[in-house]
Amino acid sequence: MSDTGTAGAGGRGEQHEFGRVDYTLAGLDEADLTADPMDLFGRWYDDASAEGAGVAEPNAMVLSTVSDGRPSSRTVLLKELSADGVPGFVLYTNRASRKGTELARDPHCALHLGWYELQRQVRVEGVAQRVSQATSEAYFAGRPRASQLGAWASVQPVAQSQVVPDRAALEAAYAAAEERFAGSEVPCPPSWGGFLVVPLEVEFWQGRHGRVHDRLRYRRDTPDGDWVTERLAP
Repeated sequence: MSDTGTAGAGGRGEQHEFGRVDYTLAGLDEADLTADPMDLFGRWYDDASAEGAGVAEPNAMVLSTVSDGRPSSRTVLLKELSADGVPGFVLYTNRASRKGTELARDPHCALHLGWYELQRQVRVEGVAQRVSQATSEAYFAGRPRASQLGAWASVQPVAQSQVVPDRAALEAAYAAAEERFAGSEVPCPPSWGGFLVVPLEVEFWQGRHGRVHDRLRYRRDTPDGDWVTERLAP
């Protein structure tokens, strides 16, 4: 069978190429593991963010939440590897958004970081907890002003993830925030802040030739438990 395939779409007779890559860049051995997965993650993140790695946005990650048995995923940005003295994966958002309300109802969630140029990916399963308001406000204060104003545009007149009539309504909300805070610092919106995902499982995946990939997983039962490492079948 060829390494590429074709398929029709939508009954229109259109053909699309679906390629295949042979993964040969590197391997991942048990000897490469660190005692704590956050240390190995830091090494892999440094590799992905290094000049020449070719990864455009290494801190982009997919956050998956669940509500009433229905999963929902979106891309967010990883901002820190600890918050308030607790190791984990930190993201910031409007807590009134869909992801924020779903994490409030059920804090169990999953993260995925795909560094495809390095033929690597990391999967995380864990429990989200709110970052302290002081930490959230300190981070917000360091954001570009345009991003600060954008946060307010996702608060008023409607919260992030809610229906808006058109693009003009968003631009009007941004303009209103500009006018409101003209000549002054932009404060952190009350509904805006961070979440820390405390990992219970972290899987490191390295693509290998013939689809015999390396999958090494750290696992623990509780956020303060001891890590167990194991190899998974590809």
